[in-house]
Amino acid sequence: MPLDELDPMIRGAIAREVQAGLPTLEGLEGRVVRRLARPTVRRTLVQRIREALSSAVIQPKWAFVGATALLALGIAIGRLSLPGTRPLSASGANLFTVAAPGAKEVVLLGDFSAWQPISLFDHDGDGVWSVTVALPPGRYEYAFVVDGRWVGQDPVAAEYVRTFGEYVSVRYIGGDGL
Repeated sequence: MPLDELDPMIRGAIAREVQAGLPTLEGLEGRVVRRLARPTVRRTLVQRIREALSSAVIQPKWAFVGATALLALGIAIGRLSLPGTRPLSASGANLFTVAAPGAKEVVLLGDFSAWQPISLFDHDGDGVWSVTVALPPGRYEYAFVVDGRWVGQDPVAAEYVRTFGEYVSVRYIGGDGL
């Protein structure tokens, strides 16, 4: 097709598009003026969320899929956050002892047990309570509870730190310089 015939064809196509759009343009000015005359109501975020949720139509199969996904996510997060779900790679037996003559119950609490109690035992009745815990190399904070009384300063600890107003003992296990 020669270029001189292309120009009139383009002009004709544009003219047809304009003619086809004219009915939608009729009354446009009045619609714009009426819209501008209405005051703009600014809805809060909560109102917009309520409107969106009230007009939403959720199909049962998608509701089931979403609930199943949320349940699976909750289970996965719960399993990852539970203490003791993964066994510690032990570097050897670590003896924790405390002298508590006459005590009825002694437990060990530490960051290695997610601060859950580990019972100590006085096997020979001499007042020295002990338990052996296998721990990998690292830094551990711990304390004893003797008959409900917090004992955070173990005499054989490497150091003490104050946490939430109470002292806890610190033990370093294994590694170079630990």
